[in-house]
Amino acid sequence: MPLSTSPAPSSLTPPPSSAPKVRFGVVGCGWVARDYGIPGLLAAGDVTHLCDASGEAAAVCGAAIEAATDARPRVTTSLDALLADDAVEAVYVATPNHTHAAIVEACAATGKAVLCEKPLAESVAAAERMIDAAEWAGIVFATAYDQRWHPAHQTIRAMLERGELGTVTQARVHYACWLPPGWSPDGQPHDNWRIDAARAGGGAGIDLAPHGIDLLSMLLGADWSALHGLTQTAVHDYPATDGATPDDGAVLMGRLGDTLATLHVSYACPDAVPRRRLELIGTAGTLIAVNTMGQTAGGNVAFYTADGDAHDIPFDRDASPFAAQATWFADAVRSGDVGRFTPRRDLHHHRLLLAALSPTQ
Repeated sequence: MPLSTSPAPSSLTPPPSSAPKVRFGVVGCGWVARDYGIPGLLAAGDVTHLCDASGEAAAVCGAAIEAATDARPRVTTSLDALLADDAVEAVYVATPNHTHAAIVEACAATGKAVLCEKPLAESVAAAERMIDAAEWAGIVFATAYDQRWHPAHQTIRAMLERGELGTVTQARVHYACWLPPGWSPDGQPHDNWRIDAARAGGGAGIDLAPHGIDLLSMLLGADWSALHGLTQTAVHDYPATDGATPDDGAVLMGRLGDTLATLHVSYACPDAVPRRRLELIGTAGTLIAVNTMGQTAGGNVAFYTADGDAHDIPFDRDASPFAAQATWFADAVRSGDVGRFTPRRDLHHHRLLLAALSPTQ
């Protein structure tokens, strides 16, 4: 999950809903789950069980859920205990990348649906194990690409479907943050596993690029057919793990249908400067979205037409992408269908990304 210094949602109170609620368990109660993932789940269901290797982290999330819903979730440090709970229908996995495969395999073995944080895993082999296990068990499985569900991006997708940009020939993403070795989400001691190449599978490239890769595919309605990349370690002195040093920046170039696309991602961009930008260049105009990529709602979208007019594009600036994601996934659990966002599609993009980031490329 990309890092942000934007304020966390101020409330865990879910909006009213008439749809049947899915009962979620959460594995991994770090800052992403605490501040964004769990509030999103509560918009679409109930969180009945929490699991984290740190009992304290799980207890903090449990207390916040109880305060918001008057319901106390079960809290444990044991994955087996969560999976043995018949009340849990689906599991949200928000743990370090290298743990995803084993957790998803265990969930699949007990028939639990899974929403797993991106990237799929630290390696292609581990990602393949996850997808194979999900397919063998017949569970609903999806990757948590919350950027698909940002209201600005849903609005942009509708514009593209209506042909308002004409033929989109180029797309660009700049997505960056400041992540020094000692980074912490709240100033407290923190296990910064994202800069451990063995556990994360890399650095900025594997952490930040998946969002842009998935988002452009969603917007353009096409899968990536080619992807090439370069990485850098230009600013931060990250430690090497098993001889591998995580990158603090990457540039990726590829093709989606007839569109050529580039992504620039970085852990070495000060948070106070502009660092989240999406551009789509078409034959009928150019669309620029600023500060729409990230965990929170808001941002701005401008459309510049080929005849020289400029328009601000309205969208819901208050709706959480995590809440929309959870609602979609809950519907998928009930229907048994994730639609076009299939695990095999996500695995295809994961293979392309890791090949592009490989030092032997």
